[in-house]
Amino acid sequence: MPHDPGPAFRALHRPGDPFVLANAWDLGSARMLAALGAQAIGTSSAAHAFTLGLPDMGRVTREDALAHAEALVAATPLPVSGDFENGFGDAPDIVAGTVRLSCEAGLAGLSIEDTMPPDGAAYPFDLAVERIRAAAAAARACPRDLVLVARADGVMTGVYDLEEGIRRLRAFAAAGADCLYLPMPPSMEDVARICAGVDKPVNAIAAGSFTAATRADFARAGVARISLGSALARATHRLIRDAAEAMLGPAGDFSALSRSVPGGDVDALLARGAREG
Repeated sequence: MPHDPGPAFRALHRPGDPFVLANAWDLGSARMLAALGAQAIGTSSAAHAFTLGLPDMGRVTREDALAHAEALVAATPLPVSGDFENGFGDAPDIVAGTVRLSCEAGLAGLSIEDTMPPDGAAYPFDLAVERIRAAAAAARACPRDLVLVARADGVMTGVYDLEEGIRRLRAFAAAGADCLYLPMPPSMEDVARICAGVDKPVNAIAAGSFTAATRADFARAGVARISLGSALARATHRLIRDAAEAMLGPAGDFSALSRSVPGGDVDALLARGAREG
């Protein structure tokens, strides 16, 4: 049987001692993050879409998302978790199929949302739970360990409140999810409330107002995992935008390029972060 990254990935999920799931968008970013100390890599649906010239939410096919994830698996020795939006379909059996394909791609985990692209409408409660139950059954049938993350995205999209989000997380846990994720609650106090209100490890995101928090802040809230989503990719895109506006504008200012990383340093990081063999 091929190497199973799942047990090591699962062991990283310790409430109150969070690791950073470093979301990459191509082989180079994955290898640099691995070389710089990341313990696991995540895909990002938005960041991957940007590389294809597409907007976020439901524009990337399941085939392309899985191929991208599989390429990241081959790029570094680290466990990789897939950000697979709603599982690429509404029906529970489609979600289960995405889980099976994730296992075949060598992933250590994946996340499934309870909202529908592209408008972010929430699935009815019972269907949302049934989708996670089908995903969990497929994960348990995988010949390797697979960490299933169930996401309650309706607070972030504004379609339900925090109480409903926590109710959904509890139901997802009972349906077999291994890790729970409610992106962008109003405050760190609400993150702590989420962690205290469920009995599975919780993922939180370092984005928006939460970029002002430290790992210690997330730890005190009880978080087990801190993901970046597309934030690191968007920070890179901001540099591209700002530098291009300065270079191509009336001032013709190239000073932003003085902050670039020397090519030799990049080469060394890419080599250090690569999978051997």
